[in-house]
Amino acid sequence: MKKIVKTEKAPAPVGPYNQAIISGNFVFTAGQIPIDPETGNLEANDIKIQTKRVIENLRAVLQASGSDLSEVVKTTVFLKDMNEFALMNEVYAQYFSDNSPARSAVEVARLPKDVLVEMECIAILK
Repeated sequence: MKKIVKTEKAPAPVGPYNQAIISGNFVFTAGQIPIDPETGNLEANDIKIQTKRVIENLRAVLQASGSDLSEVVKTTVFLKDMNEFALMNEVYAQYFSDNSPARSAVEVARLPKDVLVEMECIAILK
């Protein structure tokens, strides 16, 4: 079983992919970048501001899926600059603290629209 998830509360896909896919009891999100879904604009060029927007976008996709951040079991964080890991982590910890998911974080050469951070996650359906 595979169900496509779409919501206007997160940025629309800019290519041939979906915001998320439900398969079995899991939600697999596409990578989210710091685009404000209401304006379509990128957030300020600041890692903390961008991280917050990315996680809020993930939250919107998860909620449209019937899940939530509390059900996330794995995240992958893509950073433009690993030197900004600690600043990203400060914001990340505000969303994932008591029941933190497994996580991978990698530095990449370039991200879509030259953003500073992108994240994807896997969550359990409620």
